Amino acid sequence: MIRAPSVTTLSTAPPIAPAALTAASPLALVADDMREVDKVIGQRLLSNVPLVDWVARHIIAAGGKRLRPALLLMVCGALGYGGAHRLSLAAVVELIHTATLLHDDVVDASTLRRGRPTANEIFGAPACVLVGDFLHTRSFQTMVETGNMRVMEILAEATNVIAEGEVLQLMNMHDATLDEAGYLRVIRSKTAKLFEASARLGAVLARSSPDIEQACATYGQALGTAFQIIDDVLDYDGDSAEMGKNLGDDLREGKATLPLIAAMQRGSPGQALIVRQAIKEGSTEQLAEIVGIVRATGALEVTRAAACTEARRAMSAAQQLPSNAYSKGLLELAAQLLERRH
Repeated sequence: MIRAPSVTTLSTAPPIAPAALTAASPLALVADDMREVDKVIGQRLLSNVPLVDWVARHIIAAGGKRLRPALLLMVCGALGYGGAHRLSLAAVVELIHTATLLHDDVVDASTLRRGRPTANEIFGAPACVLVGDFLHTRSFQTMVETGNMRVMEILAEATNVIAEGEVLQLMNMHDATLDEAGYLRVIRSKTAKLFEASARLGAVLARSSPDIEQACATYGQALGTAFQIIDDVLDYDGDSAEMGKNLGDDLREGKATLPLIAAMQRGSPGQALIVRQAIKEGSTEQLAEIVGIVRATGALEVTRAAACTEARRAMSAAQQLPSNAYSKGLLELAAQLLERRH
């Protein structure tokens, strides 16, 4: 029998813990809207089945950056849309993202997320898979309420591409021959697609022209790609306490991320062999040595340069939007991403 964990009071916990925003953050522009989105998410998590509530609230209450819903709201602001659908669709993209996190942690057998034990660690894989399915279906119930077929097309395609990206990543596990193009294909499907959909939805709600809609989609894809590339940098150049996850997790899972790909390309044959074997075996026994190789070969600089290219692509797309506080915030968001340390 699965019981609610005694270490937390899930029944009285707030439905979601908003990410801390400073006045200097461009996301502060949508802080009030995000509080309303939090309320929508809390309402959509309600279920007559206690286990659904326990698992969903555990991962939602852990907080996070909430970049995807905030991105949708920022684009709506830039394009002058203030209707209620922006709040419900911002909740939808966060629910979809949360569902993918639950499934990810099962596939990766992760034990730590955002500095807390994963739902998978507490409730087990079967519960997390099924509650992830619940979040997906609840998100589709919510998006249908907009009565907008274009919205449903965008989100249906996004969830399909994300699922394909997950499978593609699974196929690439322990493959030390994966190149940068293959790596980018995975992250543009698995991570960047929901960023892209979030930004595109803002344009659709605002009834923007096809050119502006495409600019928003390009911004979202580029921002999401840069976000994931920086995330992969931090697996070898971050602090586990700040990151809220175990450093070296990607290597343990046999993922050939860009820092490792670059290290194998730039290192000596001996260094490349050490990295290659670790990817094939999913071993972290030589993690300290591999971190040293990644840093010594300049692989982190190569990877950050790739993120910078994507950030510039995002900024170029954002410059096509009307000039106002929100579009300037989108530019700042892309620039600040490169300074991310957790």
